[in-house]
Amino acid sequence: MSNSIRPLLVAALLLAPTVLIAQESGFLDRSLRVDGTDHAYQVYVPRGYTASRQWPVVLFLHGAGERGNDGLKQTQVGLGRAIRLAPERWPALVIFPQVPQGESWQGAAGEVAMKALQATIEEFSIDENRQYLTGLSLGGNGTWYLGYQHTDRFAALVAVCGFVGLGDRFPSFLSAASTDPYQELASDLVNKPVWIVHGDADRAVPVEESRKMYEALHAASAEVHYTELPGVGHNAWDAAYANAELIDWLFQQRLD
Repeated sequence: MSNSIRPLLVAALLLAPTVLIAQESGFLDRSLRVDGTDHAYQVYVPRGYTASRQWPVVLFLHGAGERGNDGLKQTQVGLGRAIRLAPERWPALVIFPQVPQGESWQGAAGEVAMKALQATIEEFSIDENRQYLTGLSLGGNGTWYLGYQHTDRFAALVAVCGFVGLGDRFPSFLSAASTDPYQELASDLVNKPVWIVHGDADRAVPVEESRKMYEALHAASAEVHYTELPGVGHNAWDAAYANAELIDWLFQQRLD
């Protein structure tokens, strides 16, 4: 390059407008290594995300049908589908961990979910007073479980067609000596805002599971909302995650 051209190039670069790299948005692949095993999960980043403000964060727990290790299937049912249909309703970071086949949210998968939540908080600009927990079916059970294990962490819980225990098929995670696991769980969550959704025609998870949990929370004077969907079977999640009143209520909840 000649000496006469070099000063012109430098001047052009100095006068060029600054190029801003936009934050990637949508469903992003993430992975955690825990005890020597890689766990794939997804993080939804809303369009317009910027680190200059703090954002709410939602931890979503999928149902039994989305178990696996592909790291994708859990975004296709429930909250992931609702976000794709109406992203403007969900101005938040949303985390989609995945349970391996044959397992549940109790134990190792729940621990991975919480680690994914913490990793998201460290990577993005998060309002830690607005952390929310929700799940459907098996994930509804996971919502009660992780809500119980991490009572002070979440600003609100949304349990969709969930259950505390299903007898020998799926014993309660609460004390074996407990004579009333619903009352025991309600005592732990008494200061936690909760919204429960269930279809009254659900054959997979009896609606009585949600009714009993609502009654126990109500008796404990907790802030609890209950939506029972007439004639709806196990798929209560499409209605739950499209409910504008529920969504607005959720994002209004804060720890402080």
